[in-house]
Formats: sequence, C-alpha cells, structure tokens
Amino acid sequence: MTTQAVPREPQQDRSRATRGRLLEAAIDCLASNGWAGTTVAVVAERAGVSRGAAQHHFRTREELVTAAVEYGSEVRTAQMREHLSALAGRRPSTLEVLTLLGEMYTSPLFRAALQLWVAAGSDAQLRARVVPLEARVGREAHRLAVEALGADESVSGVRESVQATLDLVRGLGLADLLTDDSARRSRLLRQWAATLDLTLHRAEAP
Repeated sequence: MTTQAVPREPQQDRSRATRGRLLEAAIDCLASNGWAGTTVAVVAERAGVSRGAAQHHFRTREELVTAAVEYGSEVRTAQMREHLSALAGRRPSTLEVLTLLGEMYTSPLFRAALQLWVAAGSDAQLRARVVPLEARVGREAHRLAVEALGADESVSGVRESVQATLDLVRGLGLADLLTDDSARRSRLLRQWAATLDLTLHRAEAP
C-alpha cells in the first residue's frame, strides 16, 4: 500500500506568510505597547516566529515598524475601496464617506502610526524613514477621499476642503485615544458632511 506525499508549502509562500504575520504583529504591538515596547523580539514572539526568522525579513526595528505601517495603510485603503465598490453602483453619500474615513482614523493602525510618528519626532534616524512614508500615505489618503467624494479639485476651494476633511477625521481619531468619543464624532461628522456638500455642489435642491 502506498501513501501519497503531502504537498509541501512552497518556500516563497511560507516566507510571504511569515512576513505578513510579522507586519500584523508589529501593528498590534505598536498600538498596544507603544514604540518603547515594540522590539523585534517582542513582535517575533507575538507573530509566533523565531527572532532569527524575524531578522531575516527585517534587520532593524525601524525597518520593521515602518514596513508594518505602510502595509497596514495599503490594507485599510484596499478595504475601503472594496466597501465603496460594493454599493451597487451608487455613489456613497458624503456622510458615508466621512464615516468610513473616521473608522480608518480610529483603528489600531492609526494608533500604531501615531506611536511611530511621535517616536520619529525625537529620533532623526527614524524620522528619515517616517517623513517619506507619511508623504506617501498622505497622498494616497487624499486620492482616496477625492475619488470617494466625487470631488472636482479644479473647482476653487474643493482641494482645500478635502484636505480639511482629512485633518478633521485625523483630529477626531486623536480625541478617541483616551476615551470613547464616538457620539461626539458622529455629530461633528454629520455637521461637516452638510458643510462639505455645499462646497462640493452636491447639496440637495430645496
């Protein structure tokens, strides 16, 4: 009687899976433990891999955490695009878009990114990595908001209003760090949606 050999997972797939676990663990660790408590060893343990395996993918803590925040931003952006594309062909309301953006800026990823940003403020080596990362993430967030809102930035004031929207939801995310600010956030987003509609020329006719 012969038995079939169990197919082995290709090395490239195993490596990709390990890297993904490390990135997810780094986000969770930054969000819960902060920069000081996020070391390669701690992240490796949380990801269930050896420290040697972790350092094979990321030589330094700085390299690991910046890659994690960039990865997390890409995942959250893709999730929001999927959500928007699932709206049966209709354009989402301004309030729906603001609510989705608000969720992005109250997520563990935002908390993790905030820890990284704060640490970079007093660490020149880390700041050299974070500044270009912040620029890329910021551009993508702005592009996503423009697409989701159907905003025409050739109209005077629209670009500034979109950027003000992102600044608003980021600030509301900060307000949610210590206490649950969801009720106040909902009220402010409703009011801002009405204001933004006027700028975007999408307010309903009386």
